[in-house]
Amino acid sequence: MNPIDQNSNKSFYGLGIAPKILELLNRMRFKTPTPIQYKAIPMAIEGKDIVGVAQTGTGKTLAFGIPMIQRLAQGPGRALILVPTRELALQVEEALIKLARPFGMGTAVLIGGASMGNQLRMLRRSPRIIIATPGRFNDHLRQRTLRLNDFKILVLDEADRMLDMGFMPQIEQVLRNLPKERQTMLFSATIPEKVVKIATQYMKLPVSVEIARSGTAAKNVTQELFIINKEDKNALLEKLLYQYRGAVLIFIRTKRGAARITRGIRALGHNAAEIHSDRSLRQRRDALDGFKTGRFRILVATDIAARGIDVKEIELVINYDLPDDAENYVHRIGRTGRASHEGRAISFATPDQRGDVRSIERIMQKALPIVRHPEISTVSFHTSRARSFSPRGRGSRFGRGRRR
Repeated sequence: MNPIDQNSNKSFYGLGIAPKILELLNRMRFKTPTPIQYKAIPMAIEGKDIVGVAQTGTGKTLAFGIPMIQRLAQGPGRALILVPTRELALQVEEALIKLARPFGMGTAVLIGGASMGNQLRMLRRSPRIIIATPGRFNDHLRQRTLRLNDFKILVLDEADRMLDMGFMPQIEQVLRNLPKERQTMLFSATIPEKVVKIATQYMKLPVSVEIARSGTAAKNVTQELFIINKEDKNALLEKLLYQYRGAVLIFIRTKRGAARITRGIRALGHNAAEIHSDRSLRQRRDALDGFKTGRFRILVATDIAARGIDVKEIELVINYDLPDDAENYVHRIGRTGRASHEGRAISFATPDQRGDVRSIERIMQKALPIVRHPEISTVSFHTSRARSFSPRGRGSRFGRGRRR
């Protein structure tokens, strides 16, 4: 039986959660725990170290947030949550603050691109929960603006992504300086060898909670793959943006490409925003907030946003470019099909990307369904040209990539 089906009739009662937190969850209309919450919460409340593996969008934040707040409420001490991106840090705080405030627990978000002065003011209020990106947290350690002696809980959220981004030295610096007597919880959708190293070297007999094998894509996501020539990408994107009228998240490999595609989408009359590392923190927050509220129907992003977007009503994820790292495919498409909603993920591959597609399929242990569009030229892997179903695919008005 699928583990999700096994837990579909469960509730938060009986997991060892304190009555006050149960009351708060009820007010927030959280009735049924997700599988990762159902399995991880009781062990985390007991103070055990945990390595949690679950698909993106399955409620990992509350899986560590509920027991973390309950344990902090029982005595002194603080908690540190390390995350890979600024967006994810803000998202985690947003999810936890409703549970933390009734217990008088303050939070602080320490991220790059934000005012150091504001962060110092937050730290002076002695927040019980700190959510940080590794680089900025280590900046504070170097400047001695905080001490680690009273931290009793550490959470590494999306640890594999942090390691992909080169944060291993910063994470090891934090791990070496934290008190040895602490609880460590590590959550992610994939667990590569670098994460296993952390578990064996810095955790005490961690319990593995694996709801889906590492690399499993979200259950409610329909996946499609178009194999097309590079010069036809814009024409296909234009067709899809008129076909799907809900919220659309588009992943581009480079920040320059994201800016160019956003300009092209706006030229077609769509409301679109971009989010990548060249945008300031305020610009990125404005783009994400606008996407959540519907001010922007389309968000164009590099992989910096793959783990930091929690919008439950995204109809479609488009991989305009396949990711550099095949494991990021799982996190990208996990932005749709969240909270039991149906979602769709469409990927573009060029004829020379057979190896990239095979890498994705190996991680997911399933083949990506190849589909065709009646108005766009269809090709095969290792084929530069092929017959066209219709010449209309060449007439895209979209940006610089159109055929001339």
